[in-house]
Amino acid sequence: MHNVFTAGAAGFGTGLSLIVAIGAQNAFVLRQGIRRDAVVPVVAICALSDAVLIALGVAGLGSLVTAWPPAMTAVRWLGAAFLLGYGLRAAVRARRSSEAAMRTEGSSVRSRRRAVLSCLAMTWLNPHVYLDTVLLLGAIAAAKGPLRWEFGIGAALASLCWFSALGFGARLLSGVFARPSAWRVIDVLMAATMLFVGVMLVAGA
Repeated sequence: MHNVFTAGAAGFGTGLSLIVAIGAQNAFVLRQGIRRDAVVPVVAICALSDAVLIALGVAGLGSLVTAWPPAMTAVRWLGAAFLLGYGLRAAVRARRSSEAAMRTEGSSVRSRRRAVLSCLAMTWLNPHVYLDTVLLLGAIAAAKGPLRWEFGIGAALASLCWFSALGFGARLLSGVFARPSAWRVIDVLMAATMLFVGVMLVAGA
């Protein structure tokens, strides 16, 4: 039992260290949380996607990713195009005072659908997600031998806790973002993050 707990804790710590960083996905979840816009589906998509990818890595499918370079190249270019486009939209928002961005009363059906599609693209068109979860976590899990699944469960739990805290905890900042100037700050952060990651993907970093 002690070994099981240790493996799970190691997975939780490793998973947390990989996802707690300023990135495209985290910036998106933070913005949705502040706006209280489609937070439940966005958090669910991020956590479930990570769980699926972690499970694939623990199952040893990382070798398939490395064995098929054209697939990663396609994901890299699609992800770069999406992130650059999203970053430019955020930059445009940052240049103007948008009362619509300040609304936090909930999302319309159209807004929810757009948020879900953006979240799916942000998650599955990012090659770094595959490198971190399928390859890196998969390799570390393999070293745990018979306890690799406990390690994977710990990593998946870390993802669930992080995205839940980020998405649902962001509403505590809604008071700060009651002014258009504050939204300009978050949109500048979004634009800088998305454009930086997009450029890095184009450069092959």
